[in-house]
Amino acid sequence: MFGTTSLPLFVVSGLLLNFTPGPDTLYILGRTATHRFKGGALAALGIGAGTLVHTFAAAAGLSALLAASATAFTAVKWIGAAYLAYVGITMLMTRTAKPVAAESRASPLPQEAAQASLRQVFVQGFLTNVLNPKVALFFLAFLPQFVDPHAPSKALAFVFLGIVFNVNGTLWNLLVAWSAAHIANRIASGGRSIAVWLNRAIGALFVYLGIRLAT
Repeated sequence: MFGTTSLPLFVVSGLLLNFTPGPDTLYILGRTATHRFKGGALAALGIGAGTLVHTFAAAAGLSALLAASATAFTAVKWIGAAYLAYVGITMLMTRTAKPVAAESRASPLPQEAAQASLRQVFVQGFLTNVLNPKVALFFLAFLPQFVDPHAPSKALAFVFLGIVFNVNGTLWNLLVAWSAAHIANRIASGGRSIAVWLNRAIGALFVYLGIRLAT
């Protein structure tokens, strides 16, 4: 289909990879802790948008450039590492959402401020994924295994496989956000300290991932 081969195996392999926790999962969990399901869902959608960029980059050959050029790879690696560390620091400094009962008594934030905060969650998820060169190299190494060598349009096959992988991954990430939101609501009903330290722990791990990516 669309110049691909072994599509069922690709779907199963992609799902197993999506089930493996990584920086994307950590980011979704952290944003769900601070913004509940809406924040986790927007983080998942931002990550999905970033995956689309890698899909079209692989189809256009830009991922091959990263693999061939040490300078380009190093530049993207340092930018991605710095951004991961920045996201981790912001998560360390962000407080979790108030319990529902407390929110009903407190004065609500202006709608513009709430929208800006959620927009930032989406953008950070997008950039966290786009600026990770390992994702680009993963697409370059993984997708070609399922492209038919005799396909009339290998770029179309790349795009199709990338979209299938992205749709499955986004659905899984939304499920992660939904599950984490339910857990966060239970935590919020009994106290905020656990949610606060969970978010800080994930932020610290992001800082560590940034340092590790840079080194």
